[in-house]
Order: sequence, then structure tokens, then C-alpha cells
Amino acid sequence: MIKKLLVANRGEIAIRVMRSCKEMGILTVAVFSEADRTSKHVAYADEAYCIGPAASKESYLCIDKIIEVAKTSGADAIHPGYGFLSENSEFARRCKKEGIEFVGPTGETMDMMGDKISARIKMIEAGVPVVPGTKEPLKNVEEAKELCNQIGYPVMLKASAGGGGKGMRLIYNENEVEEAYNTARSESMSSFGDDTVYLEKFVEQPHHIEFQILGDKHGNVVHLFERECSVQRRNQKIVEESPSCFIDDELRHEMGANAVSAAKAVNYVGAGTIEFLVDKNKNYYFLEMNTRLQVEHPITEEVLGIDLVKEMINIANGQPLRFRQEDISQRGHAIEVRICAEDTTFNFMPSPGIIRQLTEPQGIGVRLDTYVYEGYEIPVHYDPMIGKLIVWATTREYAIERMRRVLHEYKITGVKNNIAYLRRIMDIPDFVEGHYDTGFIAKNNDLLLENESDGQEETENVALIAAYIDYLMNLDENQPNTEDNRPISRWKEFGRQKGVLRI
Repeated sequence: MIKKLLVANRGEIAIRVMRSCKEMGILTVAVFSEADRTSKHVAYADEAYCIGPAASKESYLCIDKIIEVAKTSGADAIHPGYGFLSENSEFARRCKKEGIEFVGPTGETMDMMGDKISARIKMIEAGVPVVPGTKEPLKNVEEAKELCNQIGYPVMLKASAGGGGKGMRLIYNENEVEEAYNTARSESMSSFGDDTVYLEKFVEQPHHIEFQILGDKHGNVVHLFERECSVQRRNQKIVEESPSCFIDDELRHEMGANAVSAAKAVNYVGAGTIEFLVDKNKNYYFLEMNTRLQVEHPITEEVLGIDLVKEMINIANGQPLRFRQEDISQRGHAIEVRICAEDTTFNFMPSPGIIRQLTEPQGIGVRLDTYVYEGYEIPVHYDPMIGKLIVWATTREYAIERMRRVLHEYKITGVKNNIAYLRRIMDIPDFVEGHYDTGFIAKNNDLLLENESDGQEETENVALIAAYIDYLMNLDENQPNTEDNRPISRWKEFGRQKGVLRI
């Protein structure tokens, strides 16, 4: 049984894994780069070890350093979180070689499903519908043009080792093929160390719907229903919800069964996700499998009442699944938004810096997975996501109302952020009515980038400044002192002379 677990990650996902460990009585070990020395996950863990400079390749992506810490600390298991080494088959194999339990699938499964081309072939063999496209890597631009013409435009060029929208290019005609081919390969090599690309027919007006699955070491697999992930910008998810209001129960049952078949076809162990594209006529196609925990896993936890991290640890301990498919049902509705330190008015550029003031939302049905605090400096070296705000309610309508409320309560100053942008999403009719697909952001771009109505954000900033000035004026050191005749603050003296309104 796992007694001490090392989390090979940082930020909110590291804390989220550690919380489940603490409830299970498992000691936790944090690793951190020099840039993350003051990060909350470092203080939250039972032990913490520095593993190198800020650059990921010298710290969070360095397998040797993480294994060394696991041995030094006596950790008998490693949870990779998401990102970094979470889908690195070499890391999973190294853990096995060193006698450390990897909380996730085997390296062989990762290789099979991590490569998009081999995953397509495996799904075809398992009878899971796939998007029409190539089964072999593209050799050159000429072949790409020929195959594009055969498949029919528009087509999507994809990195075989890709993920998170990287190494993807949408092509509408032959004139765009060469540039797309070269840039996709370059981006894929830079992000994944692999420039292999392939083609798929582009499914127009699709919904991006994924099914959470769990598999144990005894061959049992269940699905934990779906998440609707169609609110995307540049192929990266912004808002997720569960259940999807697009698919009906019959389609939900059929897609869930195919998700289980896909997982069984590769002997999947642990938590994973089968992603589908569903067109406007509700035809669905396998997109890819994520062999790890997803960023958006909390909404599944909220509608099912199941702790996915605890289940992953139980599976790693060799325990069979605690429930059968017929035991699992959805209740209520959950929505998640990703809170990012970015400037939405300047092409969503990352906005690192010091958080000067932080007011976090609270109340019934509210969950906030984050790692920041007042005075914390968000580093420039990593993803700008600083947290995930999740709400649950009995209906979708109530969940949207709750999300509106908590987004208005959530205040962060010192760094640019996307909270106002997310608030506007909650008011767009297409989202409120549930009539949206992956083209939602592009369709509503002008509305989403409008300034806050009535200058609300500017009003809040002025109020904060005024409140701080008032605070300074009322400090004890600024009060008249008859004993040593210390002068009062010039701010206060000026205010008294001019009759300035006190707030």
C-alpha cells in the first residue's frame, strides 16, 4: 500500500493531489524549481525538495532529478498530475524499473495512445468510429497536398505527438498546405520533440465531448459520463460543463460504451479520457485519448461525488474498482472556468507579476482549485493558469446563475486576468441557451472583447485606491499625539483643510 507519494508537478494540481492524499493518510512529497520556492504546494506538502532552475527542462521535466528525490525521501509512489511528464512513457517505465509505483497507465499504453496515428489504428480495430484521415505520417508537402485533395477541404493538419492545440493547423485550400505543413512540424518539434504530422477531415460545427474512464489492474473498466468542452480558444478549453446539454441519453449510453471499448482495447489502467468530436447531426468520432488526469476533472467529481485522485491511488494499490457501471449516475450540473493571468485585451498575452489583492468567492456549491495568495509572484516560466473555479447546482440554469455570482465576487489585482472575459461568456445567449459548438468564441468574439459595461472594472480600481488611502489616513501613527507632538499625515491635514469627503 502507498504510504508516501511524490507529486511530480506544481501549482494547483499538485495541491489538489496532496489534499486527497492527506484524507487517505498518505504522506506527500513536493518538488519545486527555484522559481517556485514560495509556491503554496511547497508549504502544503509534508516534505519538499528543490530540483533545479526555473526552466522546465532542467526541473519538472528532468526524470533523473525526480527519481532521485523519490529515493531520497522514501516515496513509494509518484503521481504526475497533468502536463509535464504525465504522458511520458519513459518516465512511467523508469518508475517501474526503480520499484516506484506510477499512479497512471503503463508506458506501453501511453505509447499506443500518445501517438495519434497509432491510436487511430487501434480504435479502428476496436470498432470505435474515427474521423476520416491518414493512417501513416506525412512524408512531404507534395504528399500532403495530394491527400488533402483526396480527403476534401477543409482538413486539419495535426501533430502525431501533439496536445493542447499545439501543432494543429486548419487548411481550407491547397494554397495553405505548404505553410501549414511547415509551421505545424516546427511547432510540434519545439513542443514535443517530434515533427510527425498527419491529416484528418475537419468536422464542421462540432461539439468537443469527452468521456472520463477508470480502469483497474483486474480488467474492469467503467466510464464516468461526459464533459462538454466546446468553449475553446485556439483549440484550448476555457469553459467546461457536465452533463452536456447537446447529447441525449441514448447517444450518451452509446458513446460511453465506445469509450469503455476504447479503454479495454489498450488494457487501460487508471484515470483517462476518451475525446470525441460530435457533428451537428450527432455523428461522433474518436479524437484522441488522454492517458492522464484532465484539467477539467473536478466537474465530473462534482456531478458524481467521486474523488478521481483517490480512485487512481486505490487502483495503483491493486484494488478492484469499487463500483459497477450501473452504480454510477449523474446528479445536478457542474461548470468549470479556467482563471488565467493573461491580458484579454492584448491577444491574451500572459501577465506574470505580484498579486496585490485577492478576494476568493465562497458559498454553497463553490469549489476553487488554486495555488496563489496575496503577495505571491506568478512566475513567467509556466502556464498562466492560476486556478479553476467550479460550481455545482441542481440544474444548468442555477449553475450558470451561481457562476455569474462567484465571478463577480472573485477579485484579483496586481496582474491582468480573464475574470471579466469569463463573466461575459456566462451572459452570451448562445451559451445560456446551450446552443453552441467549438465555433462559439469566434462567433461571439466582438461581444466577448467589449469593455466592461458602465466602466465597472475602472470603478472597482478607483474604489480600491480610495479605500487604501483611507486606510493610510487612519493608521495610529497618523493620529495626533499630545505626548510627543508628532505631526499628523499630510494626506489627512490636506483633507481636513479642503473638506475632502471621507470614504
